[in-house]
Amino acid sequence: MKIVFQFVILLLILSCNNNPNTIITVQNTLNTNRSFETVTLDLEKLRLSGGNESIFIEDFGTGKKLISQVIDEDNDGNFDVLLFQPEMPANSERKFYIKTGTISQEKDSIPACYSRFVPERTDDYAWENNRVAFRTYGPRAQEMIESNINGGTLSSGIDAWLKRVEYPIINKWYKKETSNTGSYHEDTGEGLDNFHVGISRGVGGIAKKVDSTYYISKNFTAWKTLFNGPIRTSFILEYASWDAGGKKISEKKKISLDNGSNLSKFEVTVKGTDTISSGLTLHEREGEITTNDEYGWVSYWEPHDDSQLGTGIVVPNNTMVGHEHYVTNIQDASNLFVHISSENTNVTYYAGFGWKKSGQFQNKNEWNEYLQHFSEGLKNPLLVRVQ
Repeated sequence: MKIVFQFVILLLILSCNNNPNTIITVQNTLNTNRSFETVTLDLEKLRLSGGNESIFIEDFGTGKKLISQVIDEDNDGNFDVLLFQPEMPANSERKFYIKTGTISQEKDSIPACYSRFVPERTDDYAWENNRVAFRTYGPRAQEMIESNINGGTLSSGIDAWLKRVEYPIINKWYKKETSNTGSYHEDTGEGLDNFHVGISRGVGGIAKKVDSTYYISKNFTAWKTLFNGPIRTSFILEYASWDAGGKKISEKKKISLDNGSNLSKFEVTVKGTDTISSGLTLHEREGEITTNDEYGWVSYWEPHDDSQLGTGIVVPNNTMVGHEHYVTNIQDASNLFVHISSENTNVTYYAGFGWKKSGQFQNKNEWNEYLQHFSEGLKNPLLVRVQ
């Protein structure tokens, strides 16, 4: 009865709002189909408020309502940005209405793009969407290692959780692990965590190279969840200042993950250096490396237990200034690094993975094509006009 009631409200809203005052036109200038690319609209410029109103995106031609999300992008307590993901054929142009109205929404289900602090498993921070999942480690896990207590983790690397279902798994996997009813290290059909990080950079952790040595931070010290939703999850991790060969480095990460993307977006505020490196662990060094300087991406495709795995980093805005295949005899310290220049203490890059067993990518070529397409999309964003 509850679901039916809310559906009736939605129909009333849409039927009473047949005179939209805003039309937006989205254009794809590339010769490729594009989906799961997020369009970002400034609500102030649209003269819309996301307070107690729900804002809808509706296809101009079909009247079909698209999934959208209103967010507080600048974290000032007010909704200021509208997100949606239109399907855009090659060299196409599509129009959409923006409509508003009051509507109650279900709060019980886990959003498609979801992140949270995990105090029940020491103090991880984990995030996921419909394709991939990640986690990293907090101060209690560091303290346990430094105090010789079993169960801790000392790492600022990014762990990959290899999911192969589209629905959320973070809460379910942690529950079975902490309740001893199962283990997320075993694949029972949804995927598993068998990705070793250690002191490596995992999938996109950062480092600073001084002379011939890479220096790294320890675990995050503070966290803040900004928002979850059907299109994007976003959160902030802070780190204690760390030494890099005499340089004092400060680091603060804003990490976001959009629906349909295999790559998390890292927006890092870093002080004490004008370049930083982001890395991909090389594990047993049995994989294949691909680099593309023109489009700013690197890839590592490797055997992984009974399957194969691709990891990658994409750097926008021509800020990738080099890369290094760094091999050492120190356990877990071999990484494929990209060197990124900062712009006013800010560094931006995307990092993630594709697991063959998920069915998303079957080989290295498909993974590299994904990274290339992703980079081309960053260089040629969807064009938006507001009428």
